[in-house]
Amino acid sequence: MPFIFQTEISKLDQGSNCGNLSKWCFVFQLFINNEWQEAVSGKTFPTINPSTEEIICQVAEADKADVDKAVKAARNAFRLGSPWRRMDASDRGRLLYKLADAIERDSAYLAVSSYLMLQQSQTAFERIYCNLVFAVFRYYAGWADKWEGKTIPVDGDYFTYTRHEPVGVCGQLIPWNFPLVMQAWKLGPALATGNTVVMKVAEQTPLTALYVASLIKEVGFPEGVVNILPGMGPTAGAAIANHMDVDKVAFTGSTEVGHLIQQAAGNSNLKKVTLELGGKSPNIILSDANLENAVEQSHIGLFFNQGQCCCAGSRVFVQSDVYDEFVERSVARAERRVVGDPFDFKTEQGPQVDQEQFKKILGYISSGKREGAKLMCGGGVAADRGYFIQPTVFGDVQDNMIIAREEIFGPVMQIFKFKTLEEVITRANDTKYGLAASVFTTDIDKANYVSSGSQTTVWDQLHRLSPLSCFLLS
Repeated sequence: MPFIFQTEISKLDQGSNCGNLSKWCFVFQLFINNEWQEAVSGKTFPTINPSTEEIICQVAEADKADVDKAVKAARNAFRLGSPWRRMDASDRGRLLYKLADAIERDSAYLAVSSYLMLQQSQTAFERIYCNLVFAVFRYYAGWADKWEGKTIPVDGDYFTYTRHEPVGVCGQLIPWNFPLVMQAWKLGPALATGNTVVMKVAEQTPLTALYVASLIKEVGFPEGVVNILPGMGPTAGAAIANHMDVDKVAFTGSTEVGHLIQQAAGNSNLKKVTLELGGKSPNIILSDANLENAVEQSHIGLFFNQGQCCCAGSRVFVQSDVYDEFVERSVARAERRVVGDPFDFKTEQGPQVDQEQFKKILGYISSGKREGAKLMCGGGVAADRGYFIQPTVFGDVQDNMIIAREEIFGPVMQIFKFKTLEEVITRANDTKYGLAASVFTTDIDKANYVSSGSQTTVWDQLHRLSPLSCFLLS
């Protein structure tokens, strides 16, 4: 067990600032074939506390040689007659239930301890969200023995049926913005259906994934079924995407890298690919919306997790009748947003994940000012150390500006003005992204009209139906 902060848990549970943990530098290893291993190359990389810019620990850095070892282990675990292939589906489900129980047992440790907080500095709201990760594993545990085929009547003396089979070795690449949940979303369905996994976790946030790996071994998954590799995208990630013995790649991350993975799959063994990529999601506020609620929900939809969310409502379109009031209220809300120590439950916004992202976001803010967007609040660094950025709001944003076209992935709200429904539908669809959209209105006919014209999934908020948020997927 390469985990060493046990004696500090009581302090973490009390919400104290445990920056002193960062002076304890240990090597965290790769998880291959149910064993903790050093990288073949012997290389490590530091994982950084974004609140203090200090090193938490050194982590083993996987590359192609380690991927080859992990894929070999996963392929062996998937061979015909292996314990995993012969395991009853209900027993696979029981293993997933046991994993969910172990994660729930240790959820306070995972969410409050350095394995999440010192890496990602999520605030209290996000910590509660991440504590629900065990529910994902329970959901897929319930599906394990319910993958049913069909018998198909055909003419003649034939017996025709379908049978769902596991794909095989699944390469999984997860991002840093929600490391626990992303890991659960990838592992749950793959394991429930009998696949084996080689997972590369983001170099910014490897520690929670490695802790879950220890739980996977603890609850009794057979050797080689799950392999966890911290490493870099151009080396370990590329090796998985190009590997001839990987049957499928599931990737969540940037659109740019998604293109590379799709190409690698085509250039290698035509492996199956599932991609969930970036977003520049339109958030449409109609003039009949409940403005108080629309402002608050739009604020959360953009600034949640420091703006580091692929479906963030980052293009806020506001109908001209209510534009000025919406901007005024949104600026006031952003100025009230509490930025600071993630261990403080009053904090709403922690730091960005790393220095690269920090500098990238500040570059986008500078671009918005250069191109003539009106900086309404924020726009600068929010602390003397750490990767903290002020909650930022731009008004009078035009569709051709860089901040209107590219995914910022930070606490930067862009507000646009529109007049008619037809206009906003056309403008909302004018993007290379298509992950999500939302519309705020009290008129169900308008909600359906905008939703039907949108080229993506739409979250409709219909406040006349309920004082609470009522979300309809269309």
